[in-house]
Amino acid sequence: MATPSRDPEPVGADLSEGPAPRRRELVPTSARSLLLTVLGEFVLPSGEPVWTRVLLDVLGELGVEPKSARQALARTAAEGLLTSDRDGRRVRWSLTAPGHRLLSEGAARIYAFGRPATGWDGRWLVLLASVPESRRRLRHRLRTRLAWAGLGSPAPGVWVSPDPGKEPQVAAVLDELDLRGMSSSFVGHYGGIGRPADVVEQAWDLDRIEQAYSEFIDEFEPDRRTGPVPGPGVLARQVQLVHAWRRFPFLDPELPAELLPDRWAGARATDLFTTLHARWDADARAAWAALAAGP
Repeated sequence: MATPSRDPEPVGADLSEGPAPRRRELVPTSARSLLLTVLGEFVLPSGEPVWTRVLLDVLGELGVEPKSARQALARTAAEGLLTSDRDGRRVRWSLTAPGHRLLSEGAARIYAFGRPATGWDGRWLVLLASVPESRRRLRHRLRTRLAWAGLGSPAPGVWVSPDPGKEPQVAAVLDELDLRGMSSSFVGHYGGIGRPADVVEQAWDLDRIEQAYSEFIDEFEPDRRTGPVPGPGVLARQVQLVHAWRRFPFLDPELPAELLPDRWAGARATDLFTTLHARWDADARAAWAALAAGP
C-alpha cells in the first residue's frame, strides 16, 4: 500500500532497490504501521470517527509512546489518509476517501489471502519486460509493481507466474508505466528442458518466506492452546495478530501446492491466523466499542 499520491505499494514494505527482484518483508514495526493496522481493523469497519485518546490508549497497549503515536497521526493525516475536527479541546479523526479506499483494498487482500487454491492446470505466464539501466526509477517502479502482483524474476528482464489469470493486471501495470510497446507475454506449459522447481528457486526465496511463517507460528501457536485473552488485552493481541499477518500477502506469491515444498509452513500459519482471529474478534470489537464510547 502507499499514500494516495504514490504507486500502490504495501504499507510499511521495504521496496528499496536490491540485487534480486524478490518480495521483501515488512520493515520493523513502527508507530505509523501499527496505527494503520488499528485503523483498518476497527475504524474502517465502524465507519465512525475516533478520538485521539482512544488511539493513544490502544497504541500505548502496543508499546507506542504518546509522542510517537501523535507523530504517526500527524504523518498519516499529512499523507491525506486522515482528517481531524475539534470538539472543544478534544480532537477526533476520520478516514478520508483515499484512506478508506486504501485500507479497504488492504483488508480485502489480507482476508482473501490464504484461501485454498483450485487445481493448477500447469500453465505459466511469462513476461519479457526490460528497462534500461539509465532509467533506474522506472525500472524500480516496474520491479515493485510486478512483485506486488506476485510475479517473480528468475533472470533479468524475465518475470513469471503460475497464474496466467494475472495477465490483465500485468498489462495494466505496463500501460500505466508506458512499457507495453517494450514487453511481450507468453502463456503455456513448461517445456522439456529443465525443471519448474529450478525456476521457482530462482524467482522466489521460499526459504525466507517459510522462515517468516515459522516465526509467526512460534509467536502465536501458544495462544491456540490457552484460554481467552482476559479483558481489554484481547484488543491489543488481535492487533498484534493482524499486524504480524498482513505482511504475508505481500511476501508470499501463493504458488500452487505442486510448486511448494512438502509440509509448507504457510498452510499451518494460515490455519492459525484464521482460528485465532475468529476466536478473538467479537471480544476485541466489544473492547474497542467500549473505549470509543467512553468519556
